[in-house]
Amino acid sequence: MEVRSIRYWSMKVIGSLVVFLWLFQNVFAQSQTTDIPALIPMPQKVAWNKQHFKIEGNKSRMVQRIVPNFPEVPTNQDEAYILKVNADSVILQAKTPKGLFRGQQTIKQLTFSENGKQFVAGCEITDWPAFQIRGFMQDVGRNFQSLPMLKEQIDVMAAYKFNVFHLHLTDNPGWRLESKKYPQLSAASSMSRNPGKYYSQEEFLELVNYCGERYITLIPEFDIPGHCEAFRKAFALDSMSDVRVKPILIDLIKELCNLVPKEKMPFIHLGTDEVWHKHERPADGLLEAVIERVKSHQREVIVWSPGQHIENDNTSITQLWSSAGKPKEDHRYIDSRLNYLNHLDPFAGVAQLYFDRICGAAHGDSMRLGGILCCWNDNNVTEEYDIIRQNPVYPGMLTYSETSWKGQKVDLDENYLAKLPFPENQLYKEFQEFEERLAIHRDRYFLDKPFPYLKQTKIEWKIIGPIDNRGDLNRSFPIENRIQKNYTIDGKKTTWTGPYYGGTIHVRHFFGFPSYFSEKQGTIYATTNIWSPKDQEVDCWLGFHDWSRSGGRRGGPFPAQGQWHNTNPKVWLNRKLIDPPIWKNPGMVEKTEEIPFSDENYSFRKPTKISLKKGWNTILLKVPQDGTSWKWMFTFVPVRIENEQVKEIKGLKFSVDK
Repeated sequence: MEVRSIRYWSMKVIGSLVVFLWLFQNVFAQSQTTDIPALIPMPQKVAWNKQHFKIEGNKSRMVQRIVPNFPEVPTNQDEAYILKVNADSVILQAKTPKGLFRGQQTIKQLTFSENGKQFVAGCEITDWPAFQIRGFMQDVGRNFQSLPMLKEQIDVMAAYKFNVFHLHLTDNPGWRLESKKYPQLSAASSMSRNPGKYYSQEEFLELVNYCGERYITLIPEFDIPGHCEAFRKAFALDSMSDVRVKPILIDLIKELCNLVPKEKMPFIHLGTDEVWHKHERPADGLLEAVIERVKSHQREVIVWSPGQHIENDNTSITQLWSSAGKPKEDHRYIDSRLNYLNHLDPFAGVAQLYFDRICGAAHGDSMRLGGILCCWNDNNVTEEYDIIRQNPVYPGMLTYSETSWKGQKVDLDENYLAKLPFPENQLYKEFQEFEERLAIHRDRYFLDKPFPYLKQTKIEWKIIGPIDNRGDLNRSFPIENRIQKNYTIDGKKTTWTGPYYGGTIHVRHFFGFPSYFSEKQGTIYATTNIWSPKDQEVDCWLGFHDWSRSGGRRGGPFPAQGQWHNTNPKVWLNRKLIDPPIWKNPGMVEKTEEIPFSDENYSFRKPTKISLKKGWNTILLKVPQDGTSWKWMFTFVPVRIENEQVKEIKGLKFSVDK
């Protein structure tokens, strides 16, 4: 299932799996390394029988069937499947072709090579998705993405059982879908970024069909009446309340619906969020008229919450986008809170996505439709693929695949959105098992794609503080001179706490999720010990802020040369200071969203070199905060980079007590 190799085909229901597996014959170069295959998402019910089906010479015994009287499953029977694999046969059954397709993705992950022969791991699986909608969103209004780049992401979505691709087609920098009636919308003069870059109607239809062949529904979004600078430019409008707006929007909805039939495109998203300014406010009745036009074409309407109030709207689907977003009474809803990849660093982000309970429930129902994972790379980029390089897109997608398909059974009440559970907690063990599977998928299937994640559950820290620094970020404390069990500082006895676990530690979370500490400012020190089997220089992901890829340098200004961060943190290895990088854009103020990122965050800049001696090495971090920086955090993870892919460094061990 190496993603770079996969070509998906729309398959009619056939009696044999031979054609399906032939399409992927060059994919399975990996040997079976464990008795239990690393499936993502993990099926709802699976039993392993330790038998392996040998493909060569036995293809006639690989069968897939549509079964009209498919056994009952709790939810979403149209995507459910039953798979039975033993030494004699592979039998895949489902009620619909869609269910067969989902099962085929599991078979790909079960197939492995051994001694030049291909096998399918033996099992019995009954599987179904917890949620009806399991989606991923890209914002192409702000930063245009070419069809090949979008198709790459769609292929990954299909491999991991996503079924919705939400395409945010319009925003202030550009209206990215061609209109035959209003060609000025795609004129370079109306766009402030990627001028002249848009999707022709033919390209858009190609994208819809590409998704459909993979049983993914494309949801187009025209974000109105806010986020409409490009729209206003195209028609020389001063305000969205202009009387000319309504007939134009109604024409555009008609044109879109006539382009794609309702069976292929049953939803249209109308935005309605972030109407901050007077010139963005709609005329009375505008949104109501546009919604009615969408419904007249027999499409479902989706709108954001928070968003504009729409009179007499009792049928739209609400998509929640922030903690202020609340489900509307008697409205179905989609959950996109807490899962903006552009705000997340890879380590804490994967954990947050894993422990987030979509719609606050273990599974969906008639009102809780599911969730959409979002990538809002608001900031300008140097080249389009930086959106994948600079956001944890693929680790995030695989994690969201797990939770949106399997469901998060435990009501966590936000307890682990900003910190990992402790090892004695069963949830810690479950997350540790998941990240083992995640690393296997990274190494097998993402050989030529950015996958910025390393196993982190065995990285442990002791922390002392927060200590009152009296507003002085440079104030020193005795910890810097000697690490000992406790200290007396300003007349108060202070001691280490922990261990705490993870590659990234949030002292206080930027969205206010419960973390390890409640203080808003002060200085903390964190320490750990690394055991190295030899003297060696290694790369290290090291940082004290994760700059969100939206809102400029949010939490700015960006550090000056000689600083790790504008709060003046420090890091020592065996009592020797480690110098910060030589920044490409030092001192940038916050509102610099048009200047692309280059080396701001640890996951996409050149790693820091550190020299480990054989045996134990002591790490000490100083992380001050004065209440002005948006994120109070640190990251320290040794990393091996091999052909631009990240790997764990073998032989290293972490311990707070050497």
